[in-house]
Amino acid sequence: MTGDLPFVMRPAVPDDAPAIAAIVSAAYAKWVPVIGRKPLPMQVDYAKAVLEHDFDVVSGDGRLVGLIETMPRADHLWIENLAVHPEAQGQGIGRLLLARAEEKAKELGTFDLRLLTNGAFTANIALYLKYGYALDKQEEFMNGTTVYMSKKLTR
Repeated sequence: MTGDLPFVMRPAVPDDAPAIAAIVSAAYAKWVPVIGRKPLPMQVDYAKAVLEHDFDVVSGDGRLVGLIETMPRADHLWIENLAVHPEAQGQGIGRLLLARAEEKAKELGTFDLRLLTNGAFTANIALYLKYGYALDKQEEFMNGTTVYMSKKLTR
């Protein structure tokens, strides 16, 4: 268990790929009408991604409900994706996953986390700001705006 939350976190295995894809699809579906297309995370081959990147998944009531996909870089930990199934949102899973990314960064000896998100995903930006991420820059991308964010950890 993870503290007082009724969730269990573990590294993903290849057999988790279909559930990961389903979580991502459900979590990002609300943004399709906002940006007029499927967000890029909905277009990923998760069977391949699970083999190439680090995923931590959270389960509750016997099913996967959230995930974080990370990639170590020379001077930071890149957060490629964070997704929580809509039915499980608002229960602290996003916070739990971001805390895991911080642990991983420190384990790797880096104290910098970075990510990007779509500027139209205002709830996502608000979540990252709430947990200490800073807006670094914005740039135009596919008729929208990409927002780059980072968090410096204390040593």
